[in-house]
Amino acid sequence: MSEIVGTAMLVLLGCGVVANVALTKTKGFNGGFLMVNFGWGLAVFVGVLASYASGAHINPAVTLGLVANGVDEFGMGVAVSPLSIIVYIVGQFIGAFIGATLVWLGYKKHFDETDDGATKLGVFSTAPGIRSTAWNLVTEVIGTFVLVFTVIAFGRAGEAAGLAALGALPVALLVVGIGASLGGPTGYAINPARDLGPRIMHAVLPIRGKASSDWSYSWIPVVGPIIGGLLAGWLAIPLLPVIS
Repeated sequence: MSEIVGTAMLVLLGCGVVANVALTKTKGFNGGFLMVNFGWGLAVFVGVLASYASGAHINPAVTLGLVANGVDEFGMGVAVSPLSIIVYIVGQFIGAFIGATLVWLGYKKHFDETDDGATKLGVFSTAPGIRSTAWNLVTEVIGTFVLVFTVIAFGRAGEAAGLAALGALPVALLVVGIGASLGGPTGYAINPARDLGPRIMHAVLPIRGKASSDWSYSWIPVVGPIIGGLLAGWLAIPLLPVIS
């Protein structure tokens, strides 16, 4: 339940800021990419706080990265097992479905007033600035690697310094930094549930004048973050020593 709530808040506020910037006649119309970066960072902050009971993953790439790193439990005594991994990831996707639906409800009239179908899809999911399968994949791998590697680093450093309780804020700032520095080529999904969940809802919801859900690209923001998360988990073992 905690992962559902946290991911729902993440997607509601994250896709919500994109809707505010992109859709016609909103108060934030044309607010710019930096506004989107900060909005997503704050969305992560809220999502992490809302999912504290489960370990605040809200991202399958983080879940899998921690597994690759060798953690024994996810949070609140939940042992790592094939079943718990599946439950966490399913919960993250359910939360993404809920968050995306709430964004559509909140901006329903603005979706109706917006003519461009690609803009409507962009509220829900990412798309590359320049479409290139290999390089788009590389971008998502790099961005997610930075996210998961730094999350692991902060967890270890925070425990050593007694700062673990401040985890939500540094992760939020990290997401702002990734967006500002690495988000330009693909829109930095860095989270399979965040991209695929809303993309599925874009296909399902009765959005007036919507275009294709761009399924030919949809696997990149899923596979890229998974690869990046696993690499971060594995490489953190030799590169980020545990301080006892």
